[in-house]
Amino acid sequence: MIATRFILRRIRVVLQWMVVAFFGSTILAVVALRFIPVYFTPLMFIRLAQQVSDGKELKMHHHWVSLDEMSPSLPVAVIASEDQRFMQHHGFDFKAIEHAAKRNLTQKNKRKLGASTISQQTAKNVFLWPGRTWVRKGLEAYFTSLIELMWSKQRIMEVYLNSIEMGDGIYGASAVAEYHFDCEAKELSRSQCALIAATLPNPRKFDSSAPSDYMKRRQRKIMHEMRFIPAFPKEGHDK
Repeated sequence: MIATRFILRRIRVVLQWMVVAFFGSTILAVVALRFIPVYFTPLMFIRLAQQVSDGKELKMHHHWVSLDEMSPSLPVAVIASEDQRFMQHHGFDFKAIEHAAKRNLTQKNKRKLGASTISQQTAKNVFLWPGRTWVRKGLEAYFTSLIELMWSKQRIMEVYLNSIEMGDGIYGASAVAEYHFDCEAKELSRSQCALIAATLPNPRKFDSSAPSDYMKRRQRKIMHEMRFIPAFPKEGHDK
């Protein structure tokens, strides 16, 4: 009996330290990445492993650039395409979630509508792995809350536009500008930014360097929505 209580006590202590270590390390990581560029993400390593297993040539293009070194149209384009309430919500767009849930329940034969915000996508890209399990979704919500609490909207957008997959082996604004448009990220035109944003639902299927008619229609729709979105504010000018 005494031995059993001792073992249970030791297990409880170990679990407590595991919880402290988890929260401590994740909070420190989020604080650090508020200032340090994100040079690699879990998805980049996953794609490299997939390339190796498929016997393909290794391909990973990624060059970190600051938000000031990107076209000012790019944040506006991804907001228009991905998350129009980005500046208003605190990580989760509950109106979009409600709309998606209703639409998915009433139109079961159509493609499922998502409601993932730019903040959620950033948390997933930087800290997690692709997947739809409840554990991963729970961790995504946790990291989304942390970055919304500790990062500015500008930092979230900067990390998002640097880490998002934008083509086969292409990650971020600088790489897609170079390999798809032969220019620097700051030189991307408004229409090119809209075309990049149009690929984001599936950047490995949709190619911004060779857009299909469907992609061009999406591009025109995004450019129309961009007219109603103000210029993305600089740090400290959110209001």
